[in-house]
Amino acid sequence: MSEARKTFCKEERLCSVKTINQLFEEGKVLHTSLFRVVWDYTASPQTFPARAGFSVPKKTFRLAVTRNIIKRRMREAWRKNKSRLYEHLNEKNKNISLFLVVNAKTVPDYRSTEKAVNDAINKLISLI
Repeated sequence: MSEARKTFCKEERLCSVKTINQLFEEGKVLHTSLFRVVWDYTASPQTFPARAGFSVPKKTFRLAVTRNIIKRRMREAWRKNKSRLYEHLNEKNKNISLFLVVNAKTVPDYRSTEKAVNDAINKLISLI
């Protein structure tokens, strides 16, 4: 049995400045051990049930290399674990946009990043 490829393509990324601004102005917030997750429902039909963006504050992590490492870990954890959220959203026939912002003061390792992403997904599933 072949499983669907776990990818994170361009259509799944939250890129629109207008959508991101609206999300931060009107979105709902939840917290995990490492992240602040800003999310909201979207009315426009999308090919994927969720669109995600990732951010690491420059104020906390001054070096771009460090910020990029953290974002890569966040995207990888999201790519591997998003399927549960997608299934739930498809069952409910909902679309969301979400943005994960790092709250940690030190560089988190991949395991703690993946655990925090799973916590965020579980909280989103319980709220939707």
